[in-house]
Amino acid sequence: MAAQALVGVGVQVDLYDAMPSVGRKFLLAGKGGLNLTHSEPFDAFASRYGERCPVLAPLLQHFGPTELRAWAQGLGIATFIGSSGRVFPLDLKAAPLLRAWLHRLRGQGVRLHMRHRWLGWADRQGPQGAPALAFDTDRGAVTVRADAVLLALGGASWSRLGSDGAWVPWLRARGVDVAPLRPSNCGFTVAHLGRDGAEHPGWSAHFRSRHAGAPVKNVALACVHPKGPSFAQVGEFVVTDGGVEGSLVYAASAGLRDAIEAEGRAIAHLDLLPGRSADWVAREVAHPRASRSLATHLKGRLGLDGVKAALLYELLPRSVIADPHSLACAIKALPLAVMAPRPIDEAISSAGGVRFEGLDDNGMLRAWPGVFCAGEMLDWEAPTGGYLLTACFASGVWAGRGVLRYLADSRMHQKDA
Repeated sequence: MAAQALVGVGVQVDLYDAMPSVGRKFLLAGKGGLNLTHSEPFDAFASRYGERCPVLAPLLQHFGPTELRAWAQGLGIATFIGSSGRVFPLDLKAAPLLRAWLHRLRGQGVRLHMRHRWLGWADRQGPQGAPALAFDTDRGAVTVRADAVLLALGGASWSRLGSDGAWVPWLRARGVDVAPLRPSNCGFTVAHLGRDGAEHPGWSAHFRSRHAGAPVKNVALACVHPKGPSFAQVGEFVVTDGGVEGSLVYAASAGLRDAIEAEGRAIAHLDLLPGRSADWVAREVAHPRASRSLATHLKGRLGLDGVKAALLYELLPRSVIADPHSLACAIKALPLAVMAPRPIDEAISSAGGVRFEGLDDNGMLRAWPGVFCAGEMLDWEAPTGGYLLTACFASGVWAGRGVLRYLADSRMHQKDA
């Protein structure tokens, strides 16, 4: 996006990528249907960026969901709004959009250099203040000098696609303020309640053997964010071999992660029957069951069976299961002990990165004139639903325009000199 902003006004742009082809992570984002953006009103959209909303909202006002859909249409890719409000290409695929985009950029003169892995700075600075860049290539070491440098190096998730976070110490060594990279939109390991009444890491062998991989549908998850508003949302998640993942868990992941960092663990509460009132659940649980087993009673009266019923036995002490009132309360607020996020390389995205306070209004590093940053390497995070891609696009446009202003100022200063 930065290259597009620059090449359109006659700037020569060279794009260097460590991978054999461009946009590997973009293609991954389209694996299950490319969710480009979201159609909700702008204020609601901007609020999804949490504490970074004040910084990102101006960028999104210049290039947000409406502009992104128009941009895709200009590449011949029509979009549609799904039932959830999410926006997708008509064919749900990322590859046709990427091909059309690269075809346009090449036609405009952008030069693409693949298999160029950045190794850091080659010297202190180049002709206009930007440092020379050192690359490792198939042909050996290469040094590149430019009037301005824009870094879009990603975070630290899915390192096999190029975003490995190796750049963090290089920027910190130059005085750049970088927040630690942390997993975002991620799964978690959990703890179950053993027969001894104590918490044990992961699921029990019995539960894991029967329910690992099972989806848990139509539930509500609630948790308290230690630094922000509480989270409560209806959706679904998946039981993994040692914990939980999936869309509902990803949506709550920032609060769960921050609570773990602050307190060593987090407690999420699951409402297994969000469509039913607490009074209704209490009446049905308390209904006489005669000789029927509790499992049969829960299935017949409440429709609770399978993995949902198994979660009750996995997470509750026997005394709670045996008491109808306590059991009814737990069905509406089942405590799930969340112990740790899954490793950052497994996460959909990452939080942390170059802090906006270390950038000027053009996206240029205050510690390093001539060097700009964009994308996921900046210190922000957002849930899935089109918010991640949209902010990456918007920051690319913002930084590209910032480079233009910097180059214009540099030429003016040279002329004056």
